[in-house]
Amino acid sequence: MDPVALRLGPLQVHWYGILIITGAVLGAFVASREAKRRGLNTEHVWNLLTIILIFGIVGARLYHVFSSPVDGRGWEYYRAHPIDIIAFWSVGADGRPVFTGLAGLGIYGGVIGGVIGLAIYTYFAKLRFLQWADIVAPGLLLAQAIGRWGNFLNQELYGPPTTLPWGIPIDCSHRLTKYACTVLPPETRFHPTFLYESLWNFVGFGLLLFLGRRLKDWLREGDVIFMYLIWYPLGRFWVELLFRPDAWTIGSMPTASIFSLVAIVLGAGGILFNHRFRRPPVPMSVPALAPAGSSAAKPGGTKSGGSKSRGAKSGSAKP
Repeated sequence: MDPVALRLGPLQVHWYGILIITGAVLGAFVASREAKRRGLNTEHVWNLLTIILIFGIVGARLYHVFSSPVDGRGWEYYRAHPIDIIAFWSVGADGRPVFTGLAGLGIYGGVIGGVIGLAIYTYFAKLRFLQWADIVAPGLLLAQAIGRWGNFLNQELYGPPTTLPWGIPIDCSHRLTKYACTVLPPETRFHPTFLYESLWNFVGFGLLLFLGRRLKDWLREGDVIFMYLIWYPLGRFWVELLFRPDAWTIGSMPTASIFSLVAIVLGAGGILFNHRFRRPPVPMSVPALAPAGSSAAKPGGTKSGGSKSRGAKSGSAKP
């Protein structure tokens, strides 16, 4: 399948970009429904969408730039070609520029960038960061689940060869060096790594929505985003270890798996802190209603044991 959805002169609109924007908008819609359910202003969600997208794309791009994948561009390349860090164009066969967008984004960098954008917005809007992180978290998983299908259309994020019925073909021009068509036959199929992560994210999206409602009386502010920090990295951890032959590694460990372990510890630690060391929110005190017919319930009535109303007779002698 052609990864380019639309060509308008020198402008190319890729399916990957369409899916990222679609996922972001649907994620924001889910977040707006969650904000409404909590009685909060949904306009903040749509304001956040633009800011999180900008910071997220910058963060995702920087993660890719400083990476060192097995095949493909990484820090060694960008250090020698710094202009390509921001280049959203390439030169066509006729020598004219073609606007293709940025090629190379890393999801963990995108999440970190998005969190920074959220923190900045909530600070200046005087909102509670953890509360809005909880609101955004389920929609973020939905956006990630949808965006992963862009990897399928780009014929990237695939795993080792497989004979399983859901294996996918990869064109010779998109194969890793060790899987080249001179090494493996063209009809070889590969694990759809993007699919495993997408399905994991779809399940996580439903799970966070379910738990956010089912356990609403037990959850503390920040628990939903902490659950995200456990669920998504847990899936990413095993996907990277088993189905990413092109992964950027530090030593023998995929870098994304290291990020995943750190995130899981932060998420579990956040929930533990919330429920062991953080005081539960104090409910607003509501004055108790006096029983019907009592003096306290009547206008001008007095409390038990107090003096009687003005003008009433008393047992004391008149002066």
